[in-house]
Amino acid sequence: MSAADTPENIALRLRPIADAHLAKIAMASPLGSHRDGTNRPYDTMNFAELELHTSSIAAGFQEMGIGPGKRIVMLVRFGADFISLVFALLKAGAVVVLIDPGMGRKNLLKCLEATNPDGFVAIPAAHAIRIAMSQRFPNAKLNVTVGPRFGFLPKPTLSQLAGTPSSLFQPPKIKQKSEAAIIFTTGSTGPPKGVLYTHQTFNNQVDQLVGHYNLQPGGKDLSGFPLFGLFNAVMGTTTVIPDMDPTKPADVSPPKLMDAVDQWQINQAFGSPALWTTVGRYAKEHGRRVESLKMVFSAGAPVPPHVLEWMRNTMHPDGVMYTPYGATESLPVASIESREVLEETAQKCQQGQGTCVGGRFSGIEWRIVEITDGPLESIEQCQELPVGEIGELMVKGKVVTREYVTRTDQNALHKVRDGASFWHRMGDVGYLDEQNRFWCCGRKSHRVRISADASEDLYTEPIEALFNNHPKIHRCALVGVGEPGAQTPVIIAEPWPETRPKDRVGEGQLLRELMQIAETNESTKAIQNIFIFPKRLPTDIRHNSKIFREQLAPWAQKELSSR
Repeated sequence: MSAADTPENIALRLRPIADAHLAKIAMASPLGSHRDGTNRPYDTMNFAELELHTSSIAAGFQEMGIGPGKRIVMLVRFGADFISLVFALLKAGAVVVLIDPGMGRKNLLKCLEATNPDGFVAIPAAHAIRIAMSQRFPNAKLNVTVGPRFGFLPKPTLSQLAGTPSSLFQPPKIKQKSEAAIIFTTGSTGPPKGVLYTHQTFNNQVDQLVGHYNLQPGGKDLSGFPLFGLFNAVMGTTTVIPDMDPTKPADVSPPKLMDAVDQWQINQAFGSPALWTTVGRYAKEHGRRVESLKMVFSAGAPVPPHVLEWMRNTMHPDGVMYTPYGATESLPVASIESREVLEETAQKCQQGQGTCVGGRFSGIEWRIVEITDGPLESIEQCQELPVGEIGELMVKGKVVTREYVTRTDQNALHKVRDGASFWHRMGDVGYLDEQNRFWCCGRKSHRVRISADASEDLYTEPIEALFNNHPKIHRCALVGVGEPGAQTPVIIAEPWPETRPKDRVGEGQLLRELMQIAETNESTKAIQNIFIFPKRLPTDIRHNSKIFREQLAPWAQKELSSR
């Protein structure tokens, strides 16, 4: 599809895909149990049906008053209904509010209240909470129940909307810069923020992904991340929805997921590092392979080299595994393929030089600027750093969002004006190498500031990698205890379940081995305190991969005080 032919409304890209691939399956959702131990029944919908189904729902939305500019909260579990509803809302011109329910009730209510929604498209349990808290959502009059309706729940239901004749749908006038969605950050390094997406943002994201990875219509994708499932529909890719809880990718059942790959002959899949860690480790231990799988994506946090190696040995020998890098505010930014990591950058990563996330996408400009915690109003205030020097990453491009619409105070800390355009400060620190690849050294807010001299700062990615080399360690977290400028660095380690010490003697031995790593590396000599965390390290609810170091620092403080 040429740029001239691309509809301005991202959802209207479904129509040409449906015309070209009428009978091809667009979505497949697992039902019940396996029929015979190998093949499982699935509910399917082809592209022609998806186009008509979403137009019917969109027409129903229009009849009830949902149209351009109306902010509608989506609280529906990821699946076929989720995908259909998002496209129907976008077709109608509504602004879709997407949020992770797993962020906790307090944060959830605060974020939703801040969007001042005009309505909710939600499952019964979510509506019950909305009704109980109705004073917080005074304008939420346009409500739809997804699932069984009883008693006090609002009309209409999704089933009733889907019965609206698709011929009644009238595409509203939508421009590229029209608001399309408010998507919340996970809040893994601060309060969750509502990021404003336009139709142009979505269109450019799809174009960048298709162009960079040469994605062709006709593929089959196992979607372990909801946003990629939405992209699939306008790329002519079949979305096979995995039998898993998308909020707990680390707890995925590898046999179920791999059975689905074999049954559908899946050729591509998207999931978080936590998901592929679980799947790759299982495949390694059980000698399981999925030969049809030729392209794997993993994003949300750095992917350890050993996970890339496990997955490479699991998929087709000629397959590729990409680790795209970005953020809710700017996606995609960069990408690297597993061969480049394993053959070139992994050793440097394990030696504490950071994690190479690759070269930038064609639509991205980037710079490394001097680290500062305060606002930068214009590009003239930014001090660009030379190759190899650690600073903060800034990006600019058509996929880079311009503003937060909740927690708007954060705009001053993340957006930098450059004439009529804006740069986004990623909040990640690192450096560019001679090949213009970005090496991530962690979050700016997570750096440990031992003294007022910034030259003594410790960065999470390089330091943690050294301890993660220990065969008994799954992952570690570097945290700082105390006030910035006088912090005590602490390493908190999470062993693999089967290598976790069973008594104090075993724990003492493991701690001595980890302390030896600290003593023998120049960059870690300042670390004199190491603890074994009693359970899994706390992680973000979207990917189960970003470690919540903010929660660990108070725990480390208590442990230090008890010594």
